[in-house]
Amino acid sequence: MAPIPLQRDTVQRPGTTRAGGAHGPRLASRTSLPGIPLAPSAARRFVRAALAEWTGLGVPAAVGFSDRLADDAVTVTNELVTNAVVHAGTTVDLVLRLEDEGGDEPSAALVLEVTDHHPARPVSGDEPEPGPEPDAAVAGELPDPAEYGRGLQLVATLADSWGITYRTGLKTVWARLPVDDWSAPPTPPDGEALRRGLRAAEILAPAARRTERDDAVWDSRGAPAFLAEASDLLAGQLDEDLVAAIAGQLLVPRLADWCAIWLETEGGGPAAEPRLARVWHSDETGSEPLRTALERAPLSLPAGAGSGPVAVPWPAHPGHPAGQPGEAEGTAPPHPGGRDGAALAFRITAGGRALGTVLVGREGVTQVPETVASLIEDFVRRLGLAVGAARAYTRQATISRILQRGLLPSKVADIPGVTSSLVYEPSDDGVVGGDFYDIFPCPGDRWCFVLGDVQGSGPEAAVVTGLARPWLRLLSREGFGVGEVLDRLNRLLLDDAMEAAEAAALMVAAAGGQQLHDGTQSRFLSLLYGEVVPLPDGGVRCTVASAGHPLPLLLRPDGSVRPAAEPQVLLGVVEDVAYESQVFDLAPGDTLLCVTDGVTERRSGPLMFDDGDGLARVLAGCAGLPAEATAEKIRRAVHEFAEQPPDDDVALLVLHAD
Repeated sequence: MAPIPLQRDTVQRPGTTRAGGAHGPRLASRTSLPGIPLAPSAARRFVRAALAEWTGLGVPAAVGFSDRLADDAVTVTNELVTNAVVHAGTTVDLVLRLEDEGGDEPSAALVLEVTDHHPARPVSGDEPEPGPEPDAAVAGELPDPAEYGRGLQLVATLADSWGITYRTGLKTVWARLPVDDWSAPPTPPDGEALRRGLRAAEILAPAARRTERDDAVWDSRGAPAFLAEASDLLAGQLDEDLVAAIAGQLLVPRLADWCAIWLETEGGGPAAEPRLARVWHSDETGSEPLRTALERAPLSLPAGAGSGPVAVPWPAHPGHPAGQPGEAEGTAPPHPGGRDGAALAFRITAGGRALGTVLVGREGVTQVPETVASLIEDFVRRLGLAVGAARAYTRQATISRILQRGLLPSKVADIPGVTSSLVYEPSDDGVVGGDFYDIFPCPGDRWCFVLGDVQGSGPEAAVVTGLARPWLRLLSREGFGVGEVLDRLNRLLLDDAMEAAEAAALMVAAAGGQQLHDGTQSRFLSLLYGEVVPLPDGGVRCTVASAGHPLPLLLRPDGSVRPAAEPQVLLGVVEDVAYESQVFDLAPGDTLLCVTDGVTERRSGPLMFDDGDGLARVLAGCAGLPAEATAEKIRRAVHEFAEQPPDDDVALLVLHAD
């Protein structure tokens, strides 16, 4: 596939006066890229070309660009553009600015902005919203668009600051990288142009800066420090592709000139081919040829190979045998860079299972030093643990999603004369949430709605949800009133909890009296249950009851808000309780809001979202809005209440009388 042609617009504006009267120009380069997989590589080329152009202009800060700053700028750009391509799929606008920071001490910063044009993005004003967002993309390679990526963790590590700005139809992710060599003494005038030209060439051809490597740093302190850093970066990563991406950046260029990582297909059987998850080269122009060569001739290790290094042939460029010198003039060299070298392969294992293979190469040498090979072997062991942990999480999350789909209705019913809008966002912890919902018709021209929250999460919560929802449907369709339905559901939960306690006691007795901790707990359930009956003159009559649940709020067209039910005890706690219901009319223009405690107890430090009737205040501002707009405004307010994403399930139901 041909590379994307780049059109770069560079603007130079006079800068503000810094201390001492010196002036620093503001530089900006911008381009637009199509939302296709080639966009990240085009963005990397754009950034290197822009930095080289600025260096050629003789701007002091640009001449002082360090190798690390150039590499970090390219890496951050790769992450942000990849994220936009995977999760928006629209045209991507890329802006690179060099800004004079001003102040008493001269300083400057590179600012990168990547904007997508996804029409469904929420609008939250023009202020940046710092912190990671759910749909950040996996670093480097494009992940499965169905999965959430986490590449913005790398951006947060490299950038001095970063954030997100929402505008109508636009989302911009920005990152600021300080120029760390601004105050470097100027080059004498005679050599200034030469220095600028050489620096620009280095930025455009980064491989030239990595030809020298000092293996003496891997002494008694260097190797443990590297492994500790690797362990910190790999630990807790929940996506195996991100693990592979981080591993590639740790190995290259510190320990190798290039590397490739294969991952075994989980559950694919012995005949399944490993997939080439990551290719990383110190010269970014060599990544694609290397990937092509490795895909045409996949690596295969002997069956008895352990975790130690295995020498393998040097990869061949397509159409040329490996390690064969003397190509005809005008033909491609055996490998990007034009040099052969030494290649070692390492098996990725965890818990005695083979998870993949790491291949590393060093150009221009006959063998990899034993110290370095041993260090890579230790690193691959840590990589195996990280891949194994990520796969365990993925399995758990997959099971959870399948179970969640089975516990929730595939479709909710439409209520005549009422427009409904539902928001359900399970917390991203990889386990089944405790919130559930339902809207269903019943005999007698009735429609029932449910919003519930089981104590805890995971399998125990799933059991209660799996029992409560069908019980509610059965009791409602049998003609019981709202209060009676809760009475009977309460007794059913208590009976079920008693059976669970008796089963646990039998297990303890069978184990010789030793206490067993099997996770059995009381099955408490907060529930908001209501019944809706259409009225002949418009609107509907509602009958609701709340059992330990946040109270529903009734919004009138004049903006007044009041609770629509009375608080009552949780289900599954007290046996002798009679639940009562409240009856009111939902007139045309009225709105009923039902939420779970993931909304009311959303925290920002010591504060909660519903402190001081915070939810009622937000709802009052929704007067006159339809159901969908009301639900979206409240959802957005919940998310904006704190910088961190919600750590509990968020569920809300809006009923608006037409």
